[in-house]
Amino acid sequence: MKINEGRVAIVTGAGRGLGRAHALMLAGQGAKVVVNDLGGSADGIGSDQTPAEEVVAAIRRMGGEAVVDSHNVAEWAGAKAMVDQAVSSFGGLDILVNNAGILRDRMLVNMTESEWDSVINVHLKGTFAPTHHAANYWRQQQKAGKQVDARVINTTSHSGLFCNVGQANYAAAKAGIASFSIVAARELQRYGVTVNAIAPRATTRMTEGLREWTPEQLERRDPEWIAALVTWLASPEASGVSGKVFEAWGYGYAVAESWQHGPLTEASKDPATLGPAIEQIIRFSRKNAGIDRDTWLDV
Repeated sequence: MKINEGRVAIVTGAGRGLGRAHALMLAGQGAKVVVNDLGGSADGIGSDQTPAEEVVAAIRRMGGEAVVDSHNVAEWAGAKAMVDQAVSSFGGLDILVNNAGILRDRMLVNMTESEWDSVINVHLKGTFAPTHHAANYWRQQQKAGKQVDARVINTTSHSGLFCNVGQANYAAAKAGIASFSIVAARELQRYGVTVNAIAPRATTRMTEGLREWTPEQLERRDPEWIAALVTWLASPEASGVSGKVFEAWGYGYAVAESWQHGPLTEASKDPATLGPAIEQIIRFSRKNAGIDRDTWLDV
């Protein structure tokens, strides 16, 4: 039995890379897929339906069902039209995978306003807008007395969680997505919706050329490792999992733990007295986590 048999999924940014892997694996596990992709370059310029059409064709060759959607996920009306297309094409919606994204890396002092705005818009609003419209569809279904067992799976990043230099725009957007996912999980549980996020490490056009990889490392960075987790999270088996952020790649899956309360000192209204106390709690606090960790083979 396929774990997503008969379920309907939207995957944004599904023409290439991770999104393509998600769409194909969801279809392989029985889902009907709306393949959304604007078809722009890695920095968000231009548009082309060809990548999405190729994914749809691949799904149909597998015997699955899929349709192309080329709306801009960061546009309010476009995000709603995408949800409406899932319902009109396949009779409903069960799964939303927010994956679309762009890169415009730059050191903070050199970053332009447009480079900041475009990345924040595509990633953060491009996650919020589809989720908003999908959530309203599920709320209406629940209020009509229909059983809802729906999923939202968002894409954060290790850069957002652990703060990569040169990506102030991207890291800020991705950190926002992680927090957004936890808030959305708490708000939408009443409607039968789970919300989780993944921080993937994979070789795609957005990460190619960052460094040299060995054949073993390249294999462990295959997008299918991440797609497998996404496909399971999308299934009925994962109904009890919500509000989590997962690190994912071929070396394993981990739960990324959120901000925790650290050492505490007494408050004071006299700033001249604060120095020793603040220095003490800093001394006993944990350092910020970095991008790499020993248990992930430092790659």
